[in-house]
Amino acid sequence: MAAPKDNVSLNSDRIYTGIAGLDVLLGKGVPAGASVIVEGGPGAGKTLFCLSLAINQCKMGRKVLYMSFEEPEGHLESHMKSFNWDSKKYEEKGLLYVKRFSALDVARSVEALLSEAKKELLIEINPVFFPKDFSPDIVIVDSLTSISSAFSGESNRFRIYMEQLFRYFELKNITSFLIREVANPSHTGASNDEGSEAVSFLSDGIIVLYSVIYPNNDRGMGIEVFKLRGTKIEKKIVVMEVTPKGLIVYPDKRVPPVCKLT
Repeated sequence: MAAPKDNVSLNSDRIYTGIAGLDVLLGKGVPAGASVIVEGGPGAGKTLFCLSLAINQCKMGRKVLYMSFEEPEGHLESHMKSFNWDSKKYEEKGLLYVKRFSALDVARSVEALLSEAKKELLIEINPVFFPKDFSPDIVIVDSLTSISSAFSGESNRFRIYMEQLFRYFELKNITSFLIREVANPSHTGASNDEGSEAVSFLSDGIIVLYSVIYPNNDRGMGIEVFKLRGTKIEKKIVVMEVTPKGLIVYPDKRVPPVCKLT
């Protein structure tokens, strides 16, 4: 299967992922400053997707902060090295900052700030979340699911934090990609959880990754641009695959409707 070609240029008003084929689906690209949810079930390729996106943005000269709340820095660097992505080069150039954070520390800090502010909504996000010595163009959060779990069922506090986080991104004109693990990605944005509903509503875009089970029980991958404000998109689930060089999306090859999506 031939890899699709993209006509991608660096544009300050739009962000292109650099992932082969995906930018065809994105049309004019992701508006700069937008917040995009990258969601899917376990093993759907969310972290690989965002690591690929991070490296591609560094190649374009943008500064990327990859915030991990799950895997340690060494594991993420090993993932990138397995695809011959030279993350160390971009770190040395000051373009890439990969850092593991504690979701529990974030939840405790938010609680302390809320108590200090007497439950007011205007809390300060920057000291909680961002390194002081790095000003990113792109922020990747891996993952919202881990942060939400750290709030121990306090969905209202998680919602407050998300509102402030999205507001901070907007204020600083930071384009963000936030990973979220969902049990049933075919019902994107549908949840009984107040925090999850707030995230879906506040986000400018949602990209869904699927694990695909074909009728012969072979497994594959799929992707869909489910939502992207300010951009005309064609809603369809198309084939995606992992190659030795990274991810490839086939924008003209739909996942057959007889397949099971998980």
